[in-house]
Amino acid sequence: MTAFAIGVDLGGTNLRIAAVDTSGKILEKITTGTEVSRGRDRVIDDLCAAVRTLSLKYGPTGQLQGIGVGVPGIIDMRTGMLRESPNLPGWEDYPVRDEIQRRLNSAVILENDANAAALGEKWLGAGADVNDMCMLTLGTGVGGGLVLEGRIWHGMLGMAAEIGHINIEADGPPCGCGSRGCLEQYASAQAVKRMATEAVARGEAPELARAMSGDPEFGAKIIYQLACQGDGPAQKIFDRAGWALGLGLAALINTLNLPMFVIGGGVASAWSAFAPVMFETARSYSYIYRVTAPPEAASQSSRNPDSKREKYTVITQAVLGSDAGLIGAARLPMIAK
Repeated sequence: MTAFAIGVDLGGTNLRIAAVDTSGKILEKITTGTEVSRGRDRVIDDLCAAVRTLSLKYGPTGQLQGIGVGVPGIIDMRTGMLRESPNLPGWEDYPVRDEIQRRLNSAVILENDANAAALGEKWLGAGADVNDMCMLTLGTGVGGGLVLEGRIWHGMLGMAAEIGHINIEADGPPCGCGSRGCLEQYASAQAVKRMATEAVARGEAPELARAMSGDPEFGAKIIYQLACQGDGPAQKIFDRAGWALGLGLAALINTLNLPMFVIGGGVASAWSAFAPVMFETARSYSYIYRVTAPPEAASQSSRNPDSKREKYTVITQAVLGSDAGLIGAARLPMIAK
């Protein structure tokens, strides 16, 4: 009999549910759109229907260990309440955990989506060989997760590791959190697009202007493609993102002194465009990183098996891609006590 758990990655755009066995193998994955405009009850109904489908399919020949759900936003871990989520408008102070449990009549572990992704990378990804790590997720916004001694560090109420809101510039762009100059305003997909729009408005980026007017899907991916083709203004945007990430990482390294910092999310696919400046800035602003960076850190792009991680501070890409959150969510009930 195969033991398995069900992981859910509830995002503002996509809803993904998977049955995952105890070795980390994804048995089956269901992906659908998150129809936020139709109301949170509809989204929860769709989520529960998919969980039931997987439970019925794999339950007769397996043992369901539990259900884990990753959600973007600030979660009160004690109550299972989603306090605030920019990607799920109208879900403020919504008892997500209780609503899912009521419909499924089964216990549910609710977790911040970046924390779930960090746990996934710790289990099967870039952080598999370390006990302590920090993950930054560069998506629509910038999320973060801390894993200490192999377990997620939540802080007092589950609000730890809001890395996207580390201050980079005191008078920087306004952020949705109410502050200004947050990391999220430089290194997220929305920030990359905003900076491109600003460059076009100043008349400094003709290639970006042509791409913006000709492609309704204009965004970070297209801007990265232009940077790879040698467009200066596009590369300047990713240099700015790398600078901000380097400052944020320097602060984290100086504060936490962890062996590994993992960068994932959709914008991480632009690694070649932002990583050189990121490494240079982290080295400039963190004396700890200067003395503990692996050799050739500036060219580091994935797991570094030659580094003795107890001696080095490794900054690396995530390796699980979009499955990190799903795998981490499924891992939650497997390690719950």
